[in-house]
Amino acid sequence: MIKQSPHLTLEDARKLQAQLRAEIGPGLGERELDAVERRFGFRFSGDHRVFLSAGLPLGSPLWPDWRNGDPEDLAERLARPVEGVLFDVEHNGFWYPYWSPRPPEMSEALLVAKAELASVPQLVPVYGHRYLPGTAGEWGHPVLSVHQTDIIFYGADLADYVRHEFTGGASSLVAQATVDFWSYFVEGGPGTDVTAPTPYAPYAVDAREAVENLRMLALERLIGRRHHPEQLIEAGLSALLLDVEAESLPLLAGLTRAEHAEADGLFERVVDELGLARQLPADDTDVPWESARWELVRWWLRLVVTGSLAAGPGGDVITYEGWGALARPEPLRPLVDKVDAYWAAVHRGAREQQDAIVAEAARLLDGPWPPAG
Repeated sequence: MIKQSPHLTLEDARKLQAQLRAEIGPGLGERELDAVERRFGFRFSGDHRVFLSAGLPLGSPLWPDWRNGDPEDLAERLARPVEGVLFDVEHNGFWYPYWSPRPPEMSEALLVAKAELASVPQLVPVYGHRYLPGTAGEWGHPVLSVHQTDIIFYGADLADYVRHEFTGGASSLVAQATVDFWSYFVEGGPGTDVTAPTPYAPYAVDAREAVENLRMLALERLIGRRHHPEQLIEAGLSALLLDVEAESLPLLAGLTRAEHAEADGLFERVVDELGLARQLPADDTDVPWESARWELVRWWLRLVVTGSLAAGPGGDVITYEGWGALARPEPLRPLVDKVDAYWAAVHRGAREQQDAIVAEAARLLDGPWPPAG
């Protein structure tokens, strides 16, 4: 049974805010909250409203300042989710399947998309590129991490998100999609789910690297990350072409789209035949799958440095599965801060911040592992 999140109280919200790395200003009064909603034309959800009533996080540009912030900046933050969808309509071929058929002319397609998006519940910024659906009086929306149509769950609800993002702990709540349009992206749409397999371009130059890729996918499976059949098949094909020998490997590598349902089972057989299953670390510490997670963090860092994994999405995965799940290890804090800076600047061009993530990843890899701190 899925656990339902309780309503956030003022006392609960203040306890959460006491754990933030932020200055906490006086909470917004009811009149202030109403005025913000009128000025910018949206509604806060019930728990978001309580959170801001308890106190207003300040001291970082990633926290929206609903009291004294630049109105143009706040309006831009509110517009980003829709603008990101429109960008992917124009440049990346996105079209929501429940809209009317896409017009052949781009200008007409954008007009239709804008009209359709006007009826979608607005996403309201919580912190950086983390958003809550803005539906008045409703509670328990999951927090979404949003960049164009790369939209992922980042917390089962607002309280769960704050615990995970800022304190290294998460509840046992399961995230549930609550708004149809935005739900599409985290339930089978084109977005990259941070809990799904790492969005990297599998590349190996020899059999050792090909086997390592298979091992890393097995580690991801071990800690609960889901696998896309295409990724398993591609990793299998790469290993086969580099002369890795396993009885089931040709079967995995040769699966057609109609046979994708067989990918998981064949992958498990390949892992067992290569002896990788016996080498996977045990879950024998207070931190769930601690050894496996540290091994994966090192792999993800290498992928970021080599360019096989984009710095922003790669940093998000490391933040979620490393920084958060490993109870916020201090050596990873500089990387997490650089990932935050990247997403804060991404709409203004973030090449410098992207390079900073890659440089920090390289620095971590040059040191002892796991990094001492």
